[in-house]
Amino acid sequence: MGELYQGPFWQDLEPHIAIVSLPVDKFSWCHFTEGADDSPGDPAGLTGKAKSARAIELFLEYYGESPRPGRWEYFSELEVGKGMASSTADIVATVRCLFNLYDIAYDQRVVTHILDRIERADSVFIDEFALYLSGRHQVVRNFGSDLGFYTCYVVESGSVDTEALGTRLVDHYRAYAADYAACLTELNGAFAVGDALRVARCSSRSAALSQHVVPKASYEEMVAHQEAFSADGIFVAHTGTVIGYLFRARPSRFAMDELSSFFKRLGQQCYFAKGGWGQV
Repeated sequence: MGELYQGPFWQDLEPHIAIVSLPVDKFSWCHFTEGADDSPGDPAGLTGKAKSARAIELFLEYYGESPRPGRWEYFSELEVGKGMASSTADIVATVRCLFNLYDIAYDQRVVTHILDRIERADSVFIDEFALYLSGRHQVVRNFGSDLGFYTCYVVESGSVDTEALGTRLVDHYRAYAADYAACLTELNGAFAVGDALRVARCSSRSAALSQHVVPKASYEEMVAHQEAFSADGIFVAHTGTVIGYLFRARPSRFAMDELSSFFKRLGQQCYFAKGGWGQV
């Protein structure tokens, strides 16, 4: 559901797009039903899923397996083009389904190999917070799974082409290199001591910087009302349309009603979901 941080990580004197994803309890499913009436490699169920179809090809190529007759089916709680890592989630769900189908032990290195051949990806397949280079598919630093948040978020209108933003992001990173460096240093320190409040504040700093590239219409109002709602921070989908509040504890029923009314006045429907892995 967006990122706690997205900014530059310098390697070989170049800024690479680095992210710390904010996972939430929203999912994509992939099912394969074997059937003799379907021919091997039949794309049934893969219409509009070109990246998933490519993942199947790469998986079979890697393990030297042959396609089986059957039908693919997908279901997702994630909207497309909103910064929810929907395409990455579909790919990962497909590959996990293939591991089960061919009775092969799950191997995260193979998942990374396949993603590297298809797209710049989010770290939704890693079961902990991590600083991840989305273009190089490289984990720079693991942050563990101790922290959790409760989120209240909205999905604004429009969509964002993540791939098309690459050059603009890098230019922006160069212009605000010092600000991002300070934010990332603080974030590293916050995760090191398990300080969820500091992590939330770093997320707010990263969200503010993101306004220069992919602005959110609700941002100013949310900043102005953050203290009133006792929110610990703001998070965004840096290359999407999601924006929300972070809470270290689940808001009360009354607070959730007030949040819902606030976003309704802004013309938005809000949603609630647990984020991260730690208890909230």
